[in-house]
Amino acid sequence: MSSPAIGAVASGHELTAAAAREVLEEGGNAFDAIVAAALMACVAEPVLCSLGGGGYLLAASCGEEPVVYDFFTDTPRTRGASDQIDLHPVDADFGSVTQQFHVGLGAVATPGMPAGLFAMHRDLCRLPMPRLAEPAARAARDGVVINRFHAYLFQVVAPIYVATAAARAVYGRDRESLPREGQRFRQPDLAVAIELFAREGPGLFYDGELGRRLIEQCRQGGGQLARDDLAAYQVRRREPLAVRYRNARIFTNPPPSRGGMLIAFALALLAETPVAGREQWLRTLVEALRLTDRVRADCGNPLLDRELLERYRAELGLRPGCDRGTTHVSVVDREGNLAAASLSNGEGCGHVLAGTGIMLNNMLGEEDINPQGLQRWQPGTRMASMMAPTLIEQPGARAVLGSGGSKRIRSAVLQVVTNLVALDMPLEDAVTAPRLHFEDGLLSVEGGFSPAELRVLDASGLRIDRWSDRNFFFGGVHVVRQRREALGAVGDPRRGGVGLTLNSAQAAS
Repeated sequence: MSSPAIGAVASGHELTAAAAREVLEEGGNAFDAIVAAALMACVAEPVLCSLGGGGYLLAASCGEEPVVYDFFTDTPRTRGASDQIDLHPVDADFGSVTQQFHVGLGAVATPGMPAGLFAMHRDLCRLPMPRLAEPAARAARDGVVINRFHAYLFQVVAPIYVATAAARAVYGRDRESLPREGQRFRQPDLAVAIELFAREGPGLFYDGELGRRLIEQCRQGGGQLARDDLAAYQVRRREPLAVRYRNARIFTNPPPSRGGMLIAFALALLAETPVAGREQWLRTLVEALRLTDRVRADCGNPLLDRELLERYRAELGLRPGCDRGTTHVSVVDREGNLAAASLSNGEGCGHVLAGTGIMLNNMLGEEDINPQGLQRWQPGTRMASMMAPTLIEQPGARAVLGSGGSKRIRSAVLQVVTNLVALDMPLEDAVTAPRLHFEDGLLSVEGGFSPAELRVLDASGLRIDRWSDRNFFFGGVHVVRQRREALGAVGDPRRGGVGLTLNSAQAAS
C-alpha cells in the first residue's frame, strides 16, 4: 500500500522544486513552500527571477476563496529627462531571430519581490522566514550546476550580463565565460543578501540600507527611481477574475493583468464548443486564439462580455506592461492548500545592486509598454503583465498552474486548461501536448501535430510558421493537481520543468 502524499510541486528547475520539497517535509504548508521556491528561483534561475523584480501569487487556502497577491513592479513617480537617464538598446540573439531590449539603470522599475514575499509570509506561512531562505542561501554559497536551458538563456542575453563591471564580477568577464552547462555557478554576495533580507524584512529594501544603495546608484548612474518610489510601494491583494468553463470554475489573474483577461475571454468563446472530434476542436481553438489576439490589440472588441469589457477598459487602459523573462512555481500540500506564483525580472538591466549580487529589473525597457513609445509611461503606476497564475476547480479535483513565455503565456495556459477540462487528458499529456499561438496575423504551430491535424491548420487560411519540435517559445506550464486523495505534479519539459510528488514515507526517510 502506497504512503499518502504530503505535497507536490512543479517548477522550472530541480533546485526550485527541491526547496519547496524541503519545507514541505519539515511541516511547512504550500505557502511556505512557494516562498522558499521563489527565493531559490532567484538563485537557480537568475535570468528569469530576482529579488530586484516582481510577480504574482494566486493563493487558494483550503476552504477559503482564492486571492491574488500582486507584487509586480511600479513605474517611477517621476520620469527622468531623456538626455540624463541610462537607457540603451542591446540585441538578444535567439539563434533564428534577434530581439532588441533596452537596459541600463533607467530601465529599472520599483521592485515588488521583497514586499511580496513578506506579505505572503505574514498572511499565509507558518515557518520562520530565515528557515525558508536557508535552501536558497545554501545554493547561492555552494553553487548551482547550470543546466542546458539556463546556459542557453545566458547566451541569449549575454550583452546584458556582461554590460557592467559589477555584472561581470558575478556572471563572467565576457560571453565565453558566462555560466555554461555543467559549470558550478557560485553567488556568495547573493547568499549574504538573502540571509540579511530574511532576518531584517522588506524594510531593508524600501527604507533600509539596500534601498539607500539602490537610490544612490540610480542617482549617480542615470536611474529614475527615487526614495518616494520605494516608500510608496504596496502589495495589492486582488479578487481573482472568476469564470465558469464547462464543469469547472476558473480563477485567474485579474486586471491590471492582461493575461488573465485574455484567457477568460478565450474560455468564454470555447465554453459551448462541442468536443465532437479533434479536427473541429482545432478549428475552433484557432478561431478563439485569433479573436483573443484581436482583443489584445483592441479592448473595444464587441464580442467581449459587457461587464468584462468595462472592467478591462477601466483597469487596463494604457497601463504600461512587461511580458518577458518569466518563471512559475505551483504547489499543493496535504491540507489542500494550493499556491501558484509567476515571477519575472524582465531580462535584467545589466546593473547589480551594489554588494548584493542582485540583478535589477529592466521592466521599463520594453519599447511598446506604451502606445506612445519608450519613456512615455504613466508615472506611479502598477505595471501590467501577461502572467496568469490560474486555479481550476472541478468536482473532486483542484489544480493550479501558470507559465513563462512572454505573450505566449495566454495561449499556453489556455490550452492546458482546455486539455484538462474539456478534453479530460491525463495531467502529463495535458502539459506536453503540442501547442498553437496566434499573434499579429501569424499562427505558430509547435511540432507534434499529426499530418491530419496539420492539414486542418493549413486550411485555416492563416499565415503559418511550423516548428519541427516542442520548443520553449510555446511557454512552460508547471501544474499541480489534487484529485480526490491523489496529488500530481508536472513540470513542462519545454523549459526544464520538474514535477515532484512527496509522500510521507519519503519525508520520514
